[in-house]
Amino acid sequence: METINVVCPHCLKVNRVPKKDHYSKANCGYCKRSLLDTHPVDVDAQGFAQFVQRSDLPVVVDFWAPWCGPCRMMAPAYEQAAAAFPLKAQFIKLNTEANPQVAAQFGIRSIPTLIVFKGGQPVGQTSGALGADQIAGWVRQYL
Repeated sequence: METINVVCPHCLKVNRVPKKDHYSKANCGYCKRSLLDTHPVDVDAQGFAQFVQRSDLPVVVDFWAPWCGPCRMMAPAYEQAAAAFPLKAQFIKLNTEANPQVAAQFGIRSIPTLIVFKGGQPVGQTSGALGADQIAGWVRQYL
């Protein structure tokens, strides 16, 4: 049976999970919490690297900052879009003000910016505030 590596959104440990079309239950082997939790995870540079480099799922990163009005406006839509992708994609948020080196590494010049990573590499990027349906539609093209 084919397996995928999934980073736990709670403890950031890597779990090997059987690859399926649908999951009714999947818990972390370390902290025992659900891997189906779709809430976007706030990460620092180390957490960002863990998700992007270790997860076999597409990782959607919201590059944002606390002072950014459009970022704050888009946050509920990002959370809503994430709910549509349990164990299909992982959604994380990176505060560019607290982690400027990561933002610089990917040439982030305006926020909010979303980047989808697959296999550790960026495969798609869009900037500007989007609605939940727009985010979900954009993400689906990278699954």
